[in-house]
Amino acid sequence: MSNEVSTVGARRPAAAGAALVVAAGLIAGCSSGSSSSSTPPCLSKPGTAVTGTAPAATGRPAAGWTQPGADLANTRDVASAITSADVSKLGVAWTVPLTMSTAHTDGAYATTPVVVNGVVYVQDLDSDVFAISLATGKVLWTHDYSSPNGGPDGVTVAGGVVYAATNHAAVALNAATGAQLWSRTLTGNDHEGIDMTPGYNRGTVYVSTVPVNPTVGEYLAGGQGILWALNAQTGTPEWSWNEDQNLWGNPGVNSGAGLWYAPSFDAQGNIYMGIANPAPLFGTKSYPLGSSRPGPDLYTDSVVKLSPAGKLLWYYQLTPHDLYDWDLQDPPVLSTANGRPVVIDGGKAGILIELDAQTGALLWKRPVGAHDGHENDGLLTEHATPTSRGLLPAHYCLEPSIYGGILTQLASNGSTTFAAVNDLALPATPADYTGTVTSVLTAIENATGEMVAVNQDTGTVEWDTLLPSSPYGAATVTNDVVLTTTFHGDLYALDAATGAVLLKTPMSAGSNAPVAVDGDYVIAGAGAVLSSGQRNMIIGYKLGATGKLPDTVGA
Repeated sequence: MSNEVSTVGARRPAAAGAALVVAAGLIAGCSSGSSSSSTPPCLSKPGTAVTGTAPAATGRPAAGWTQPGADLANTRDVASAITSADVSKLGVAWTVPLTMSTAHTDGAYATTPVVVNGVVYVQDLDSDVFAISLATGKVLWTHDYSSPNGGPDGVTVAGGVVYAATNHAAVALNAATGAQLWSRTLTGNDHEGIDMTPGYNRGTVYVSTVPVNPTVGEYLAGGQGILWALNAQTGTPEWSWNEDQNLWGNPGVNSGAGLWYAPSFDAQGNIYMGIANPAPLFGTKSYPLGSSRPGPDLYTDSVVKLSPAGKLLWYYQLTPHDLYDWDLQDPPVLSTANGRPVVIDGGKAGILIELDAQTGALLWKRPVGAHDGHENDGLLTEHATPTSRGLLPAHYCLEPSIYGGILTQLASNGSTTFAAVNDLALPATPADYTGTVTSVLTAIENATGEMVAVNQDTGTVEWDTLLPSSPYGAATVTNDVVLTTTFHGDLYALDAATGAVLLKTPMSAGSNAPVAVDGDYVIAGAGAVLSSGQRNMIIGYKLGATGKLPDTVGA
């Protein structure tokens, strides 16, 4: 069997100076396509349903940021003291430096903290876990793993236990001391890794492998995405579910699937996942146009609903036979629209979708950000053979590209979904990406973005605020404020009703990490140093605080 692989794709945007292993072979310099946010929502055939029950969305914000996505529905909506009237009073309360090496990672930090009983629990991209006092910024304990991963990683806390992962194992730590309680290796070979936030519900921990191992490579042959359900007390596997159908019959060439974030859970304990892309991307010289994996490549680029026992209930695939690394990787948001339970998701294809939670039927589809018309290329090449030619243009500008689209999590206040969109174009050919690491870094640093608000009942855009840098900081909503961070290193607050910018404040470095909100605090990560005057750190902002960022540009 062949071990040939194509140029690999991207997990997270890297900081300048980091080892950008995911981008060797990309090129920058294309102009942005036109925004398609005015396109009316379109209907499509329903998802493929087996059976299912609808989630019971509460419609209320979480009381605190005790879950990776604020709550089990991954709404990233939390009650707090922060409103449009006082968000401008956020100041620096404390900072915690991030000193890990970024030689094998895309920066130092890329996750959302979890806050439980006044303690902030975080994980860096070396898999090291920290416990920090919310009130003082004092580091209470650390557990170092020195296990680089592609991110975003992160932790889940339940019952006095911190659940996390290294690049090969799920782990459980004592929340009070950081002592390890158990470890369970999940990877099947060195072409696999783990870089997600574990999920937790009803005594079970959920962790998926991915075809990514930063010290070896990405999308190498045989790397699979497999979801494992583990007993929370012991780490013993309860069941597993293959996300890639055993690599579509060709593990000597193919790889794919995997999760980036904790799944969502409904009131019945059903599991909702957004699944990553297939590979090789584009294809290889021997297998162009993805011909080593003919067909739709289920269940990649799909929203999948499983029962608590791991039975497939339904799936909806957004991008069949994906050629372009268009993961549907963001965790599905469970909410309501027009009086019915719905599932809302988006990913690197730059398209928001809303599905009926009972059946998986598509209710609306909304392109956001810049697109250049290649959304159906997978359907054109789904049945390509190694000798197929001329199915796609010889050269084009791909947008969204591998660092574009909706790269980070959505937020919902129950009636509106907020999406951080990255507008980044890269030239491409049907064979591979071409270019240099330097040009890709330049493209990422020069890229712009948008925060888009979409009505959940209709799929129409309520507002669209342009941002001068890519908002790789996801969306977080509290009261009437939407928060994000940008790659250039600014914390933004926008008016949830209008999109007006309420606050823009510089961070200590570039950022590709979302924020958490708890009480009158905002916790944000600046883990992507872009110049010699910047420093990687976690920053605690608080209403009324007057501290400054130490030893940084503009401090």
